[in-house]
Amino acid sequence: MPSKSTRLTFAVLAAGAGVFSMLQSLIAPALPTVQHALHTSQSTATWVMTAYLLSASIFTPILGRVGDLIGKKRTLVAVLMTVAVGCLLAALAPSIGVLIVARVVQGVGGALVPLSFGIIRDEFAPSEVGGSISNLSAVIAAGGGVGMVAAGPIVTALDYRWLFWIPVAIVTAATIIAVRYVPESPTRAQGQVNWLGAALLSAWLVALLLPLSQAAVWGWGSARVLGLFAAAVVLFALWLAAEARSRTPLIDLRVMRLPAVWTTNTAAFLFGAGMYAIWSFLPGFVQTPSSAGYGFGASVTATGLLMLPMLIAMFLSGVLSGRLEPVLGAKVLLTAGAALGALACGILALWHDEQWQIALVAGLFGLGIGLAFASMANLIVGSVPADQTGAATGMNANIRTIGGSIGAAVTSVLVTGRLQPSGLPYASGYTHGFTLLAVLCLAAALAALLVPVRPGGRVTGRPLAAGDAAAEAQVAAAPGARG
Repeated sequence: MPSKSTRLTFAVLAAGAGVFSMLQSLIAPALPTVQHALHTSQSTATWVMTAYLLSASIFTPILGRVGDLIGKKRTLVAVLMTVAVGCLLAALAPSIGVLIVARVVQGVGGALVPLSFGIIRDEFAPSEVGGSISNLSAVIAAGGGVGMVAAGPIVTALDYRWLFWIPVAIVTAATIIAVRYVPESPTRAQGQVNWLGAALLSAWLVALLLPLSQAAVWGWGSARVLGLFAAAVVLFALWLAAEARSRTPLIDLRVMRLPAVWTTNTAAFLFGAGMYAIWSFLPGFVQTPSSAGYGFGASVTATGLLMLPMLIAMFLSGVLSGRLEPVLGAKVLLTAGAALGALACGILALWHDEQWQIALVAGLFGLGIGLAFASMANLIVGSVPADQTGAATGMNANIRTIGGSIGAAVTSVLVTGRLQPSGLPYASGYTHGFTLLAVLCLAAALAALLVPVRPGGRVTGRPLAAGDAAAEAQVAAAPGARG
């Protein structure tokens, strides 16, 4: 837990990162309302989600690196102000085009996650770092759950625009407190931003994530989808070459090759695939009319209540992991979290005829999310040099998002590949989709087992200072390290 001297700093970080996470899911249940209010098509309305995803994917690692270079507090304040402006613009948006632009601006908030982890590492006492990262991870995980639960009541009682007015107030208050009370981190990376690397990173992320998010509309075999996938492969190769040649890479590939980092990122990719797909398809399942042979015809508000066990469980398990990590180690917690996700999806594939079964699955998956989020963050923060914290944790978040996009896209193919005459999916589509998610989460648990441990059984995860001789030796010894 944060000490008295760092409690206010933690509150600011939690408010900012929590709002960013909430904005990911808050608008999803309200998309039909937005479509009707702004007189647009369903395919255009989906860009409200797509724009946010693409923007966050681009800015998360880039601004994480900027924070490492010029100062994390300075970057944090600038990002908080940007998010506040984006929420204000969205609340006032007169058209769908303006709302999409506002969502791009809000996506800059993705950098709040790596910046917050970096500030905790730099400013908190070593004994507080693990617990504080776990608590912050719990807030980030719970933020997505808050979005799913709160969207229905807010839209029903007020208006969809209040989905953005409320974050405006929270982020503005957090910005004011941050300017006054959050100290500037003394740890700085050397060099400058590799803008060529940043441009190539942005390009291949867009080329990969855009067709994944739009394939259902454009068609998987369309020229746009296939062309963008091909471009993503080429741009990714160019990015790797540019980063390897750069003296000041945006993402140090030597750090990404560290055993604790690449195994954690692999688990993040696979678990993210299962998590985002559950968030995307479980609400749709329970909202399906029972005339389809499954589902409960639940309203948006009732759906949120069924998701409430997930919200409570992910927050509690995230906080609890901070107490368990010193005893069990982050590797055990990550493995357990992914295994709980696999168990939840397996139960869902077999039994989904009663609402209590959905609530049970939501709770189990929530436990898994809380444990996995906290342990992934601790593993990355504890395995990289301090001046790489922002870039490394930003890339971990991005890898989780990429996995989520792929998981949601593949699940969509299984669910919607064959439709009833009414236009609704068959129950078998959901069953196959949930089975796939169980397999992905199980694979994440197996990947977590590969995370290296020290001879004493502790997970490699000690917070390292910039210039730490052991850290530098570990990075230099990574396969493919530059001379």
